[in-house]
This record gives sequence, C-alpha cells and structure tokens, in this order.
Amino acid sequence: RFSVRYFLIAVLFVVFDVETIFLFPWAILFHKLRLFGLIEMLVFLTILVVGYVYCWKRKALDWA
Repeated sequence: RFSVRYFLIAVLFVVFDVETIFLFPWAILFHKLRLFGLIEMLVFLTILVVGYVYCWKRKALDWA
C-alpha cells in the first residue's frame, strides 16, 4: 500500500517535468521567435512558477 501523498508527488513531478520539456524547442528557435517568443516564454514561466509556489505553500512538496 502506498500513501496518497506518494501519488500526489508523482503527479506533480510529471506535470512540472512535462512543462519543462517545452523549454527545449523554444531555446532552439529563440533567434527566430524574437520578442514574441520571449514574451510567450515569460508568460509560460510565470504560470509555472505560480503553480510551483502554490504547491510549495500547500506543503504538497514535503517528502515526510
């Protein structure tokens, strides 16, 4: 038997891992996207950081 907390941490890891995969194509095409790409990535990273801070405040990232 596993705790629900284990599955919560696993799902959070997958979500944040998949979101960071989107950084690689952006990094490759950065010179072609110019300002639009920069603004879009800043919006994306802002959403990612807000989600991370929310999970941290809710203590969803505590391992104990």
